[in-house]
Amino acid sequence: MRITVLGAGVVGTAAAYYLAADGHEVTVVERHPAPARGTSQSNAGLVSPGDATAWASPAALKTFLRAVWNHDLGIKVRLRFDPYFLAWSLRFLRQCTVTRLRANSRVKLRLALYSRDCINAISADTGIHYDERKKGILYFFRSQHSLDTGTDNYRYLAEHGLPIEIVGRDRLIELEPGLAGVKEKIAGGVYSPIDQTGDSRQFVEKLAAYAVEKLGVKFLYGTTVEGLDIEGNRVRAVMTSAGPIAGDAVVISMGPESGLLGRRYGIDLPVYPVKGYTATIPLEDESKGPTMGGADEDQLIAYSRLGNRLRLASTAEFTGFDRTFRPSDFAAMFRTGKDLFPGAFDEKKAELWAGLRPMMPNSVPVIGQARYENLYLDTGHGHVGWTMACGSGKFLADLIAGRKPEIDPQGLVYGG
Repeated sequence: MRITVLGAGVVGTAAAYYLAADGHEVTVVERHPAPARGTSQSNAGLVSPGDATAWASPAALKTFLRAVWNHDLGIKVRLRFDPYFLAWSLRFLRQCTVTRLRANSRVKLRLALYSRDCINAISADTGIHYDERKKGILYFFRSQHSLDTGTDNYRYLAEHGLPIEIVGRDRLIELEPGLAGVKEKIAGGVYSPIDQTGDSRQFVEKLAAYAVEKLGVKFLYGTTVEGLDIEGNRVRAVMTSAGPIAGDAVVISMGPESGLLGRRYGIDLPVYPVKGYTATIPLEDESKGPTMGGADEDQLIAYSRLGNRLRLASTAEFTGFDRTFRPSDFAAMFRTGKDLFPGAFDEKKAELWAGLRPMMPNSVPVIGQARYENLYLDTGHGHVGWTMACGSGKFLADLIAGRKPEIDPQGLVYGG
């Protein structure tokens, strides 16, 4: 078939790779001048099945409500008149039960574990490298109370297939010597040995180049999606700034903009943008930096080692489609970074960035056919899009081909 994929982030590019590998003629439409210049440009760098716990939970409900008034939290909510945000919030709140938390986390974990294998298979098959490290990820806590209460979700994931090790501070420092300087400030944590790290932008750029050269995929950069030409129960063409693109099927993988396009055509797609901040900093002294990825669960700061660079990431800010940032937005991130890795970096050399994560109320992406017989979705991956993108692309390719997916589709196939 002739398939048009909308979006050249990690999700859209992975989908294009798998679809082209199936023999389809694939065209990718991207408004930026190159791949991975939106949400996929920068993130924590974590490929993390260990972070598969859904956001919506009884604890998140309390934090979400506190964030309306307290903007010093890792989650920030900027109240303004936004009917879409209010509708999204109501759906989010309905997911904040223990039953829904467990169900949503199981689906996320299933896809995340599968996707990690898909990323590694792509790397092996194509020879692509992306500053990857396969040493695991540490999720650590600064107080005994937070350690005691914070490990519950990890234990639940372990019951459903995630290998973990609950570690005290001595074992933690043995695993990550880079945290030796703050040993006494850490009570312990969770080590997920199958988690890994890597630069999503490098991965996408190299995968897009491979797809062009080896699989004949066509990328149309600097091209804006203006709408869909629909006749009856089918999409005839994608209307773009470069003219109409006709084809046999269309895949929407436009990150946070997916919901905007879907709503225009009666598709229930509650994707909402959640802004996150990252800083990428050259290591002044590599021996003082981390050797693997990690997350300071009390400070809500994640980090990864990307070659000779340190990536810091933090914050979930509900502020619509605003992508702007100020230096002060990174102050807490740098304080924590310098506390964890003193002398490792000079914050004045940091490359600062803010981008939007496409969040679903239940934290589970939507994949599959939507309303029209030749329109498909692969979007809504939220804060772990880098982790789940390749698995969802392979899953979508199987659905389009009429093959039985390699993982249980329950909870993943679009039903809106």
